[in-house]
Amino acid sequence: MRRLYDTCHWRKIEKFLIPAIHRATHDADQLLLDLERLNNAAAVAMGEVAERFAGLSIDSADRVTEFCASVDAFCNALLQRLAREEQELFPVARTVISGEAWFSIANKMLAHEAYVQETRPVRPGPAPAAVPANGRLADQRAARITLTH
Repeated sequence: MRRLYDTCHWRKIEKFLIPAIHRATHDADQLLLDLERLNNAAAVAMGEVAERFAGLSIDSADRVTEFCASVDAFCNALLQRLAREEQELFPVARTVISGEAWFSIANKMLAHEAYVQETRPVRPGPAPAAVPANGRLADQRAARITLTH
């Protein structure tokens, strides 16, 4: 649950798109507040699971029911948020963010992704490829990053 919550919270929408919408218009402030409330509801449900069931075995029908209710509350809050983003936030973004701002957002996203790729721990794997004859390893790396995202 924690990994799912963190992944949803640190998505590019949160980091780049929502701030751009907020800068472009205040007409979406209520929607942004509602999305934040749904995010908080998921956090509360996750906290309840951690608090109420940490170290306990879920060995009775009542505990199973309580556990499932907390997990359902978590999932429902995240699903509602994702649905509202798709149905309401994206249409707002398309209308209030200028073309130039979209390019700026895209550049920030690409720069962030490149940073994440560069700082990601190296996992043991096959030996690195030999440096190409033309010495353009950086160009190949950039192309690989672009193609994978």
